[in-house]
Amino acid sequence: MQAFTFIPGTQPLLISMPHVGTYLPPALAARLTPTARQVHDTDWHLERLYSFAQELGASVLIATHSRYVIDLNRDPSGASLYPGQSVTGLCPVDDFDNQPLYQDPADVPTTAEIALRRDTLWQPYHQQLHAELARIQAVHGKAVLWDAHSIRSVVPRFFDGKLPDLNLGSGNGTSCDPAMSAALLAVAQSAPGYTAVLNGRFQGGYITRHYGQPANNIHAIQLEMTQSSYMQEAMPFDYLPEVAAGIQPHLRRMVEVALGFGQTDGN
Repeated sequence: MQAFTFIPGTQPLLISMPHVGTYLPPALAARLTPTARQVHDTDWHLERLYSFAQELGASVLIATHSRYVIDLNRDPSGASLYPGQSVTGLCPVDDFDNQPLYQDPADVPTTAEIALRRDTLWQPYHQQLHAELARIQAVHGKAVLWDAHSIRSVVPRFFDGKLPDLNLGSGNGTSCDPAMSAALLAVAQSAPGYTAVLNGRFQGGYITRHYGQPANNIHAIQLEMTQSSYMQEAMPFDYLPEVAAGIQPHLRRMVEVALGFGQTDGN
């Protein structure tokens, strides 16, 4: 299976969805625990939640494989994004609940297997991401990258209590123009019934931090949403249209603000 699905757009905005994939190659699935095969830690249903993206003219890059195969939002070297804090790796061996993914500890990926997954899945996704940002910048003078994520609202391994609903990350101010992140935060904070933060527990992963180069007119932002804002957080992880209808207009407005920033003169 190809590493991604790509939908080209016409506007200076690329939406990346690196954790929506659910595919597990059969040989790998056989090594995983029954729970791991259910890929609980997926960023479920973001394609549906962001269904307005094509209407806005955004390009969309969608991962196909589960993050349990390889995490497309991690440093290819395996370096931690949050030193000193609990994180999952490039090729994870445990899940968000600290449970092992592999039935047999001897089955965890070897260095050679990690390299193969990096070459066949991580690299193609990032090559497409890089090429599309370069194309957008060449055409429009400026490119905006929106890295779309979601997570269970309560994950004690990573944070205490309940996570704010809308978690914007700009690499602690390094990945985009501060005016863009401030405008996005203002929209998020004005959404009644939802909580929002900028550069809180989630400041942006590898994609945001690596590709965001404001000095070169490439501006990247990550949004980590609570899954309780639009779906069922436990199995069977159903999309809840009535719940999603509450957050989706605010999400669209945020994406429109990012797009509008990309449409301003980049020179």
